[in-house]
Amino acid sequence: MVRPPTRVTNRIRDLRETHGVTQAELGTRVGVSRQTVIAIEQGRYSPTLELAFQIARVFGEPLDQVFGYEEDPS
Repeated sequence: MVRPPTRVTNRIRDLRETHGVTQAELGTRVGVSRQTVIAIEQGRYSPTLELAFQIARVFGEPLDQVFGYEEDPS
């Protein structure tokens, strides 16, 4: 069964590129694998609230500047 993509959006890739941080480096800094970072960036996985805060702190950004939530169109 294929799960639909999460409605949580993010700017992680842009922030990583701006700050010169690789997926592996980000994963190491927040305690997850590179594969988890990839899945979050691609919208295939929603991070826990704690992980979301940790990622935002790596980039020195408020949580809502890193992550967003798409409203249900219906």
